[in-house]
Amino acid sequence: MTEQSDRFAMGRAEFVALIAMMFATIAFSIDAMLPALPAMGAELAPDAPENAALILTSFVLGMGLGTFISGPLSDAFGRRRIIFIGAGLYIASAAVAWASSTLEVMLVARLFQGLGASGPRIVAVAVVRDLYAGREMARIVSIVMLIFTLVPAFAPAMGAVIIAGVGWRGIFVAFVLFSIVSVVWMGLRLPETLALENRRPLRFHLMRSAVKEMFAHPGVRISIFVQSLAMGILFLTLMRVQSIYDVTYGRAETFPFWFGAIALVAGSSSLLNASLVMRFGMRRMVTMTLGAQIIISAALLLSGVADMAEPYGFAAFLFWQTCCFFQAGLTLGNLNAIAMEPMGHIAGMAASVIGSFSTVIAAVVASLIDIYFDGGVQLLFAAVMAMAAVGFALMLQLGRIETQMQAAE
Repeated sequence: MTEQSDRFAMGRAEFVALIAMMFATIAFSIDAMLPALPAMGAELAPDAPENAALILTSFVLGMGLGTFISGPLSDAFGRRRIIFIGAGLYIASAAVAWASSTLEVMLVARLFQGLGASGPRIVAVAVVRDLYAGREMARIVSIVMLIFTLVPAFAPAMGAVIIAGVGWRGIFVAFVLFSIVSVVWMGLRLPETLALENRRPLRFHLMRSAVKEMFAHPGVRISIFVQSLAMGILFLTLMRVQSIYDVTYGRAETFPFWFGAIALVAGSSSLLNASLVMRFGMRRMVTMTLGAQIIISAALLLSGVADMAEPYGFAAFLFWQTCCFFQAGLTLGNLNAIAMEPMGHIAGMAASVIGSFSTVIAAVVASLIDIYFDGGVQLLFAAVMAMAAVGFALMLQLGRIETQMQAAE
């Protein structure tokens, strides 16, 4: 604990709970929507209800754009101000989404809702860094992330309960209440953590030069693109998993429970990565994971799992979905660390750039692939296999670059 954190009356347990709630804004805003997509598509886009999946990616796209500016803005104007502004935008956008009568209005509202959500989510990391350092910071973040992993497990079930009670528009009321509770809690209990003398003016030319420097570095450039593909696999799966449970397997009613169980299992991937990364290294962990994803997706694609009789086809899909979620825990953190390693001198800006570019690219790639979705699992298997294959090839290229650099030294 730093001296600065000693000045605050908020205890450590309360602080962790507050930060975890800010983190959870993103997961809750995505996963609670999944059970609502069929009803939203039928009401907002009756001619093309499958386009309701874009409600997820528009939010992610806004979040990615907001990630680029939230951190630097909080460095210049203070943490609390940016969190308040972000929460205000999030709440206003949720209200517009609640009143939406067309899919187009809904998509714009969700874009701005994602933009607003990036404030509390990204700035919360900076708040932790303001108050804690070293191993204590790592401990706080680990506890926060452990709590955060539970949200995807329960969010779809919460969304289903809300829909059953008041309809899909009630989910946006829940978003508003969730954000109000977190921001009022922060406003009452957590003072500004960034002193005036520690603030840094917002200089766009520095942001531009940081982006240029990062993409000029081959290791950083490759890791950002691979991270985009790994996130794209996750986003595409999230976009289509509910409709597959419903249309392909006729299990819409039990979807929240299956999703929750898989999320809990997949959450252990971070623990597995922590125990293996010291042995194999970050690059090898990512390469092996993507290689495994290629093999699994190819095997299911060639086996004709879509034509299997129940319950074998559904069981195979559950296994594949678990693998897709599991790979996120074995790749995203490692890829982020690979990209950050040579950028220590601009760490704050680098974190924003990496998060923003990878999220936006992933959302665009997933949306483009989703256009061709036909309701079955075969295209999903093929798309994930292709993205994993490109990422695998890029990681092999990164390995060759590292070998050449070591030889030159």
